[in-house]
Amino acid sequence: MNRPATTPVVVHNDAKSRYEILVDGERAGLTAYRDHGDQRVFYHTEVDDAFAGQGLAGRLVEEALTDVRAGGKRVVPVCTYVARFLQKHEEFADLADPVTPDVRQWLRGELD
Repeated sequence: MNRPATTPVVVHNDAKSRYEILVDGERAGLTAYRDHGDQRVFYHTEVDDAFAGQGLAGRLVEEALTDVRAGGKRVVPVCTYVARFLQKHEEFADLADPVTPDVRQWLRGELD
């Protein structure tokens, strides 16, 4: 018997510097960041293949950006998915800062 899927839930996993989207309590995807002053630098977004095609990545990023706005931070979209999302959703354009060589260099140091 198939159970109807529950509504996906986005949670902020501050300890791991990422937002996660959960479906029936299982992590279906994530978007990872590092904080740099008042900027939240998003560098990776993924959704597990088992959950592909359900619009989860868009929902995840939308809720993450809403949380960033509520926290008074800016967004630096190093992640190509987040960058494309920002281009398509003008309501978040005011949050975006450009990806600069300095930010890329800082991020490399953070992730090494």
